[in-house]
Amino acid sequence: MEFREEFDLEHHHAMTRRRFLRQCKVGLGSLALGSLLDDSLFGSPGTGAAAPHFAPRAKRVIYIHLAGSPPQQDLFDHKPLLRELNGKPCPDEFLQGERFAFIKGHPKILGSPYEFERHGRDGRWMSSTMPHLAKIVDQLTFVKSMVTDEFNHAPAQLFLYTGSPRLGRPSMGSWLTYGLGSGNSDLPGFVVLVSGNKKPSAGQSVWGSGFLPSIYQGVQCRSTGDPVLYVSNPKGIDRPSRRRALDTLKELNEIQHAEVGDPETLSRISQYELAYRMQMSVPEVMDISKEPQAVLDLYGAEPGRASFANNCLLARRLVEDGVRFVQLFDWGWDIHGTAKSDDLIHHFPKKCEQVDRPSAALITDLARRGLLDDTLVVWGGEFGRTAMNEERNGSKLLGRDHHPHCFTIWMAGGGIKRGFEYGATDELGYRVTENPVHVHDLQATMLHLLGIDHERLTYRFQGRDFRLTDVHGKVVHDLIA
Repeated sequence: MEFREEFDLEHHHAMTRRRFLRQCKVGLGSLALGSLLDDSLFGSPGTGAAAPHFAPRAKRVIYIHLAGSPPQQDLFDHKPLLRELNGKPCPDEFLQGERFAFIKGHPKILGSPYEFERHGRDGRWMSSTMPHLAKIVDQLTFVKSMVTDEFNHAPAQLFLYTGSPRLGRPSMGSWLTYGLGSGNSDLPGFVVLVSGNKKPSAGQSVWGSGFLPSIYQGVQCRSTGDPVLYVSNPKGIDRPSRRRALDTLKELNEIQHAEVGDPETLSRISQYELAYRMQMSVPEVMDISKEPQAVLDLYGAEPGRASFANNCLLARRLVEDGVRFVQLFDWGWDIHGTAKSDDLIHHFPKKCEQVDRPSAALITDLARRGLLDDTLVVWGGEFGRTAMNEERNGSKLLGRDHHPHCFTIWMAGGGIKRGFEYGATDELGYRVTENPVHVHDLQATMLHLLGIDHERLTYRFQGRDFRLTDVHGKVVHDLIA
């Protein structure tokens, strides 16, 4: 009896559910596992795109995130009444039942210190802080009615990119590469570039794979030094030696997978192989010194520097070489007005100068290379800013608090209408008055442009079918050309 119990324990330890299904080769379980083992069934990381649900308008995405969130009233959402009421107490109806991250007491209205002018074919209002974007405004579609459920940075960033304010869900880029695969077997399908000397408040979770196989997580690249940390061979190890080591490691991992059946073992094999291929391909695509001087000047890029301008140029090079999703994070947009390092008069115009020219250059460069039509570019923060001055601890500087009820993003290319404006806010830029677009609606619309039905892109985890848009979200067809 004791022997039978000991045997059964050992048997159950080895005979996992995945291994049982794999050995039996029956039912849906074997089909799901087979999709991991056989690249030809549904596509896989680095082997080319799987079939979308319907004909896509876009093949790839560049998402530019201004971490901290820029103030929409000082960029694109012109509100003359704010100037008229500047310095006066905020109307009571805007404060009842409201909670703010930092504002205390009864705040005063803050009019924009920047001039607004009309630009482009239809006279879009833009502030003087973005002169280069103003020149290409007819390529852009502004969504002025974005709303989110979160008003602090980390939860709002997680909500935007993973569909949940809590840790553990896959990021947007991971969902996309899971659904469509990569366009280049020698490059990651999902690449992240960071500028501003600080990572997003939510950390690497905004490009993590969550419960998806780890091969789908974003790969952070750098514009100085080694493009990818730890991908180079250690000193004394040449490429043939690395190849032999990887071959041996692959055999060991295959033995482990045969015994245990954990799909993460297959992900590990894929990651090692991709890293080996990246040793040759990534340095090539990340070397912007090979660009003509005219292109470097267009972006304001300087080889060897870490900058937002360099990252925009790298984004173009990456999508040109088949990367599916490129995510740019630029920190420094948390304009509270607590010091000159985060206020509207001193800090804000410096940040605008850093991103205005490269952002416009990216759109221009993609268009003239024939890439804009099937590359979706999205630009914005995680929430909006208040119509009132924060005045934290009696500060005399100008700044705005966090605001979830409305914010502005712009989109370009990839099947989006051009020179279009969608949604509206009230006279103080406090709440949406026309065509609200929830974060889940944005996610659903982006997936739709890529040929994916957001309700059908799911992954079963802990007994439930999860998706990026959680349990709601609708495609905003009015944005689509």
